[in-house]
Amino acid sequence: MNSLIAKLGRRALGGGRLSRLDLLGLAEASRRCAHDLLYWANKIRTGRFGNTVSFCSIVPGKIGNCSEDCKWCAQSAMCAAPGQKPRRTPIAEIAAAARSASQLGAACLGIVNSGRRPAKIDLDLVIQAVSAIKAQTGRAPAADLQVCASLGELTEDQARRLAEAGVGRYHHNLETSRGFFPKVVTTHAYDDRLATLAGARRAGLSICCGGLFGLGETWADRVELAITLRDEVRPDIVPLNFLHPIPGTPLEKAPPLAPIDILSIIALFRLAMPQVDIKIAGGRQKNLRDLQSWVFYAGATSCIVGSYLTTSGRPPADDLQMVADLGLQVIKTLPAEPIAGKGD
Repeated sequence: MNSLIAKLGRRALGGGRLSRLDLLGLAEASRRCAHDLLYWANKIRTGRFGNTVSFCSIVPGKIGNCSEDCKWCAQSAMCAAPGQKPRRTPIAEIAAAARSASQLGAACLGIVNSGRRPAKIDLDLVIQAVSAIKAQTGRAPAADLQVCASLGELTEDQARRLAEAGVGRYHHNLETSRGFFPKVVTTHAYDDRLATLAGARRAGLSICCGGLFGLGETWADRVELAITLRDEVRPDIVPLNFLHPIPGTPLEKAPPLAPIDILSIIALFRLAMPQVDIKIAGGRQKNLRDLQSWVFYAGATSCIVGSYLTTSGRPPADDLQMVADLGLQVIKTLPAEPIAGKGD
């Protein structure tokens, strides 16, 4: 057992906060002793969450023709990727997605829109969809299906409208570190994302915020993202995505991350934020292949089931079988704790 990983693993298990230097040390040690890092991540997960995990599903509210230039995204109007024309999903289809998510045991359905920020029609349609979902899921066993929205930049007033309509959570990723962000996005700034998250929090929404890995970032960038999330954003859920290169995008030929590096990233975020729900999202099937079940050993506590936005997921029955084979129990509400403020 690597002595540094064991020392910092014990500290994180006991609720201690790891510093930037601690996390950089773990990142370096993981290159030689990745399985030691996974061991401690798993101990923290089971110590905090037992054998419970959760699922969520997503559905596009509007897809395609985004004005932003995020280099990984097939929905950007600035990339040459062949994709769907801009389309708003009918409310009936969103309601049907909610029924399907509930039947799978998902805790949450996320409505995800392309674009930098929602137009009035887009915000109104999401609010109408939430009303339709609540009307059909107000009876057991689906009464506790939470609705999450991911609509890009919001004003605080828009966030408050969503909260009043029954949206419980807002999703808006930082994607990567502040320093690396301008290398993959130039049409908006990092602080724009932070401002949206702060406004959503003030409006009473819980926060889902994480990142995307495999963009060409370094381990130092990954550590910096973890610290920004923990100390500034303080999200309730941290989704981790792994690049699935799409033909026609600027990152179509990006080298894939090795599965053991992906698992080490998950474990690093678990030690950085022992109490938060860490959700494995896009790129799981493409990048991890036969090691998908290892995400839980690496410290993850939830995952997306079903299809994503521009790529398909694997059959939900396979994920249900996977967690059953691991002896894990799918529940609607994980015993997670909010991240304390910096210095708390």
